[in-house]
Amino acid sequence: MSIVVTAATGHLGNLVIDELLQRVPAGQVVAVARNAEKAAPIADRGVEVRIADYNDPAALAKAIGAGDTLLLISGLEPNRLDQHKSIIAIAKDAGVARIAYTSALGGPEADFDLAADHRATEQAILDSGLPYTFLRNGWYNEVYTDQIPVQLANGVVGSAGDGRIGSAARRDYAAAAAVVLTGDVHEKKAYELNGDVAWTLTEYAAELARQSGQEVAYSNLSAEDHAQVLVGAGLPEPVAQLFVGVDAAIERGLLAGRGSDLTRLIGRPTTPIADSIAAALRS
Repeated sequence: MSIVVTAATGHLGNLVIDELLQRVPAGQVVAVARNAEKAAPIADRGVEVRIADYNDPAALAKAIGAGDTLLLISGLEPNRLDQHKSIIAIAKDAGVARIAYTSALGGPEADFDLAADHRATEQAILDSGLPYTFLRNGWYNEVYTDQIPVQLANGVVGSAGDGRIGSAARRDYAAAAAVVLTGDVHEKKAYELNGDVAWTLTEYAAELARQSGQEVAYSNLSAEDHAQVLVGAGLPEPVAQLFVGVDAAIERGLLAGRGSDLTRLIGRPTTPIADSIAAALRS
């Protein structure tokens, strides 16, 4: 019986592996990855790597075994719901002990388009009858701090108004996943995971300006203008609309936070956005 982590070489998956190795021996962890070369650093740490793509059910069936605890990290491709349903079916056929899924803050109440696949995946897991844990992740600090070079040049742009964002660092969410995967009290639980302190994009811009010593302001656009900016930056129109929809959800308070599940799971405060800004500026 192993702890199997899908998408193990992705931003979140890599951190989950790292957090798991601080809690259990490497021999208990299996990393599922698409690319052996990219997964080599994980293998070098003593973790078994199994090569499988979300679009390759046969390979996935070989990567997941009876009694495993499976972390299904949500996919990024347009067909991710079909991918998720395929993996759930494989997990059920394999007889996994439990499936944990990285969902969206709010679960069934998250009514914005980007959360639709998460809602449907949660339902597919419930329909499967598998023991489950839902990790309903809020927004990541890095969604914003990864864009700091652009923000310093052009300012912070969005359409979220004064909506608050209860984000946390990606490592915070990874630590929560590791706790859930290594504990036996999380079955049939849905955790609403968000940062301790919510902030507005105006506050974010002010903090970035303070730390960088440059003038940075937040420009609150209409949804239509925001979409045009994103398309102009190279995003396909459907993807741009998804992000505009997230800002609308932020404005309505859907990503402000839903309690202290994340802090309680990881046993420490979540990473403030100011700390993530500082780390990004250093790098």
